[in-house]
Amino acid sequence: MQTDLTEPAFDALKAKFEAQRLAYGRHPFPSLRERRYRLTQLKQLILDNQDAIAEALNQDFGGRSPSETRNAEVLPSIQGLNYALRHLKGWMKPQHRWVPLMFQPASSRVQAQPLGVVGIVVPWNYALYLAVGPMAAALAAGNHCMVKLSEYTPAFGALFAELVHAVFDEDVITIVNGNVDVARAFSDLPFDHLFFTGSTQVGKQVMAAAARNLTPVTLELGGKSPVYVDRSMPVKEAAQRLVFGKCINAGQTCVAPDYILCPPERIDAFVQAWLAEVQQQYPKPGSNDDYTSIINSGQYQRLVGYLKAAESEGATLHWSEAFDAQHGRKIPPVAVTGLPESSALLQEEIFGPILPIVPCENAHDAVDYINERPRPLALYVFGYDKSLRPLFTERTHSGGLVFNDAVFHVAVDNLPFGGVGASGMGHYHGPEGFATFSKLKPVVAKQRLNSLKMAYPPYNRWVHRVLSKLFIR
Repeated sequence: MQTDLTEPAFDALKAKFEAQRLAYGRHPFPSLRERRYRLTQLKQLILDNQDAIAEALNQDFGGRSPSETRNAEVLPSIQGLNYALRHLKGWMKPQHRWVPLMFQPASSRVQAQPLGVVGIVVPWNYALYLAVGPMAAALAAGNHCMVKLSEYTPAFGALFAELVHAVFDEDVITIVNGNVDVARAFSDLPFDHLFFTGSTQVGKQVMAAAARNLTPVTLELGGKSPVYVDRSMPVKEAAQRLVFGKCINAGQTCVAPDYILCPPERIDAFVQAWLAEVQQQYPKPGSNDDYTSIINSGQYQRLVGYLKAAESEGATLHWSEAFDAQHGRKIPPVAVTGLPESSALLQEEIFGPILPIVPCENAHDAVDYINERPRPLALYVFGYDKSLRPLFTERTHSGGLVFNDAVFHVAVDNLPFGGVGASGMGHYHGPEGFATFSKLKPVVAKQRLNSLKMAYPPYNRWVHRVLSKLFIR
């Protein structure tokens, strides 16, 4: 067992898993009505407790606007549940497939079958939304769920566990809180599917743990999501659209714009436009209640360390407001120019309100720059030149590709969401989420007439020669 968790504690976690497995085994195919009931109960739980959820996350972050929690977590959670409720009946219908002539008479269909017990590991940055999103898909598919919340959001974790366990039987949904050892023990359980959202480094550990049980995984990771700003779009317009995507949750977003690729002669204008727009959306961010704090001191010190290293490397920091330690863990948005390629800000996922800007002559150079690096979770292209769309669509790989905006694609429920390569594997949201948490089982049926017996041995009879001429060509 690859964990430091005490044996009694691990046994308790395993007992919860076994209870879910037994409960699923007793009722392995919930009806449409039962699934809708579960989704509706989860939805109502969120609607009835919006203020308490927002306050818990405000406490965990040490400063997070209730409006930001409603807009970035409650709203997409409710919309995702509503989408599943509207489309669930169609998703559950068997898909009838044509049977080739040589196998007739027969019928075939694809039946979406629940996998069983699903494990979901939730990060701290959007603790509600990144729990509810995969839960909605898993419950829609008819599964039972064990959900491990982050130790970095203890107030939310305690509240959500209380709310869920007041509504759902623990053998249908179990909320697990605890430290990193609990998370490791959780990943060691033999789930029927394991869903993880978090860093690439931890994702590798989760995948290794799952491999010991041959548990299939969906990994929603991060990485450095690039932005290319083309000459065909005014820098002011691009800056206006990028500030929201970069500064929501103080940049602590897996699909946040990580760095800008910009023609050299436009960099100064872009920086000024971006800083001006920050002041429009978040005036005096250090003391602005709409602007979120960095989650904890460890993440805060990591980001401050990046900035100090950048200064020592000769980079220029363009602050939206003077940095003041009196503002607690709030770091004002800052653009950074003149970075050497070896800088940590250009090598590591930032996950904060720091925006490096890299000179890049044109779109083809941008494509080459992006393709030389690990495949990102998102790619944002700003420009009205029509040639940009086929160029970036066909020549780059990313989890998602957005033209002339950022971040919002995550909340488009009928689009699959997921990474590629270093940014993850697998998809959820919409019909792809339902499929992820289902076994798409082929079901083939024949009746009394059996035409296939013509192909039985002994071989080289006339019927085999006819079959060869008809079908092997």
